[in-house]
Amino acid sequence: FFQMFLSSSTYPEIHGYLHAKEQGKKSWKKLYFLLRRSGLYFSTKGASKEPRHLQFFCEFSNSDMYMSLTGKKISGAPTNYGFCFKPNKSGGSRDLKQLCADDEQSRTCWMTAIRLLKYGMQLYQNYMQPYQGRSGCSPLNVTPMRSISENSLVAMDFSGHRSRVIENPAEALSVAVEEGLAWRRRGCLRLNSHGSPIVLSNMGMSIHRSQSWFHHKISREEAQRLILQHGLVDGVFLVRDSQSNPKTFVLSLSHGLKIKHFQIVPLEDDGKLFYTLDDGHTRFTDLIQLVEFYQLNKGVLPCKLKHYCARIAL
Repeated sequence: FFQMFLSSSTYPEIHGYLHAKEQGKKSWKKLYFLLRRSGLYFSTKGASKEPRHLQFFCEFSNSDMYMSLTGKKISGAPTNYGFCFKPNKSGGSRDLKQLCADDEQSRTCWMTAIRLLKYGMQLYQNYMQPYQGRSGCSPLNVTPMRSISENSLVAMDFSGHRSRVIENPAEALSVAVEEGLAWRRRGCLRLNSHGSPIVLSNMGMSIHRSQSWFHHKISREEAQRLILQHGLVDGVFLVRDSQSNPKTFVLSLSHGLKIKHFQIVPLEDDGKLFYTLDDGHTRFTDLIQLVEFYQLNKGVLPCKLKHYCARIAL
C-alpha cells in the first residue's frame, strides 16, 4: 500500500481487501475494494478490477469519514481496525457504511488516501498561505477552490531547469491547452514504409478509438447495461457510435439514478470538422478534446464526466 502510494507521480489507485458490514445485518463480508476519484467500489468477483464486476459502495462529497474505536465490541467487527462513512444529512447509525482492515497500517493507508482525495487541494492551499503572506500577498488572494474530483490535481511547469507550481489559473489553462495541442501534433506523426514521418490528416476522425471510454458499434441497450453494471453514480459515462445516424456519436451518462443519452453532432465550418453537444456553441476538434472539456466543465450536461465505463476485452 504505502510503497504504491508514495512512489506514484499521480494519484494512485488504492486497492485491496477490507471487511464490510452488510447493510441491515450483523454479519461482515471480506471484499476486494478499489478507491477511485468517483468513490469507493468493491468487486463482485474476487479481486477482479473489470468494470462489469465493480459495484459502487460510497462517495465522499456528501459524507464524512471516522475512525472506529469500538467496532469489534458494538458491531461485531472481525478486527479492531475499523473506520466508517456517515452521510452529512443523516443522523441515524443505520446509514453508516462500516469497514475494517486487517491491521493498523492498512487502515492508515486507506484513511490517508481518502482524506487526500477529498481534502488534497485545501491542504495544499493551507500549506501555501504562509509563503504567500511572506511575499506580501494577501491571504485572501489564493487559488480558487476546485471540485472534489480535482482536489489532488496541481498545475506544474517543467519547461525550465527547475519545476514550479503554476499559481495563476489563466496561465494553467493556457499551458494545458498548449500541451494538448502539442500532444495531438505528436500523435498525428507516423512513419511510412521508408521510415519518414507522414501526417495523417484524418487522424482526428479516429483518434478516439484508442480511448478506453469509447465503445465501437454498441447499441443503446448495451450501453445502458454497461453503466448499470458499473453503478448508477452521477458522472459514470461512455461514448459510442450512434446507431440511428452513422456519422454521429452518443454520450451515455448516468445522473440522478437515470441513464441519459446526448447526441454528439459533427459540424463542418470553413472546411474544418468539429464536434459539438450544444448546436455549435462549444466546438471541439476531436472527441478526446470534448471528453476532457466536460470532465472539467458541466456545460450543457447535468453533471461533469467523472468515471468512464472501460471497454471489456473479450
